[in-house]
Amino acid sequence: MTPAGRIAAAIDLLGVLEDQCFAEGARRRPADAVASDFLRSRRFIGGADRRVVSELAWGVVRQRIRLGWHLERIGMAPTARLLLLAQLLLVEREQRQAVEAVFDGSRYGPAALDEAERRAAAALAGRPLQDPAMPEAVRLNLPGWALPALAARFGPRLAAEAAALEAEAPLDLRANLLKTDRDAARHLLAGEGIEAAPTPFSPWGLRLPARRPITGTAAYRDGLIEVQDEGSQLIALLADARPGMRVADYCAGAAGKTLAMAATMGNRGRITACDTSAPRLEGAGKRLRRAGVDNAERHLLAPGDRWAKRRAGTFDRVLVDAPCTGTGTWRRNPDARLRTGPEDLAELLVVQHDILVKAAELVRPGGRLVYATCSLLPQENEEQMDRFLARGDAFATVPLDGLWAALRPGVPVPCAGPWLSLSPAGQGTDGFFCAVLERAA
Repeated sequence: MTPAGRIAAAIDLLGVLEDQCFAEGARRRPADAVASDFLRSRRFIGGADRRVVSELAWGVVRQRIRLGWHLERIGMAPTARLLLLAQLLLVEREQRQAVEAVFDGSRYGPAALDEAERRAAAALAGRPLQDPAMPEAVRLNLPGWALPALAARFGPRLAAEAAALEAEAPLDLRANLLKTDRDAARHLLAGEGIEAAPTPFSPWGLRLPARRPITGTAAYRDGLIEVQDEGSQLIALLADARPGMRVADYCAGAAGKTLAMAATMGNRGRITACDTSAPRLEGAGKRLRRAGVDNAERHLLAPGDRWAKRRAGTFDRVLVDAPCTGTGTWRRNPDARLRTGPEDLAELLVVQHDILVKAAELVRPGGRLVYATCSLLPQENEEQMDRFLARGDAFATVPLDGLWAALRPGVPVPCAGPWLSLSPAGQGTDGFFCAVLERAA
């Protein structure tokens, strides 16, 4: 494709993303799924061109809040064309003449700029991306609704955390202890030209500085490694699922933590991956088979289901990886900060509490309930724990420092406080929260 053709394809993709993900009344599908469908239906776009088109569109999505502010400032609506124009001028720092030239009206290129768009280009050219006149939320590239909670969480560190949420995330892998160990997995990857470093906190983790095509490696195909952020690995670590235990992964999704806990159990005992989505559990089954997990079963949670009632008080460990706003993953999923709003948070707080109460009934006396989110918001984390513990259901906090010392002797605890609280700037992981509670014997 010509440079103009790539620009035209990126504009088309941005238009689809706006319609399906971000516009008022849109289905608000994850942008990566929408982009995948878009590119799959346009097979004439080759591999190298797909990368360029995706990078152009994702650059706009990552800076959408600031770009929208600049366009509003000059009295222009944020169309896909103008957003990409602003991206090229403000973020890529392209020269105005070069940008105008690529809108060449050629057969496969974008239509030439009209008079209003030319005026917009003239107004934007040479401006800094971050303008002193920006409101704080826009300057930090954060949605306004989340700013107060994030400011309360991070205080003077907010700017550093906001910058980390903009940066490209590394790629973390977990060595599958059922088939290998970390050193062996690292050696195998190096043999395929992929250099990885051990993660600082997880005993199973390997980190690549940027995304690489891991799924084509023999190590991945043979189930020796899994893609999993180090923070997610630490939640599985703190669950402390041991051989012979009965474990429930109550919101298993694609079963990333189920896989990790099955490995710490050495395939002995029984682990049940539960979810309300049949497609997610189907995908989990494929991952479990590739990883060599044979002590796991899957259960679809459905209205009227009596599974939980029959198994009340029988599990040694119950992990609740609760549905949440996903604010801790914004560096990987920049579209999520545009798709999520205060109404979503309000709904999720109710859902999280209800799930906690139901999952707690599964825990046997002396067993543990592990609550986790990939959120940075106190309402979904510490405040949710305070609300649950106030019920007086015979659960008490297992302090992080003692639990960590037993599981990772000699390794400094990642954070202070009774619960695990991780962030991109603080620990180099995605934003995660994890609380371990024990039921009175």
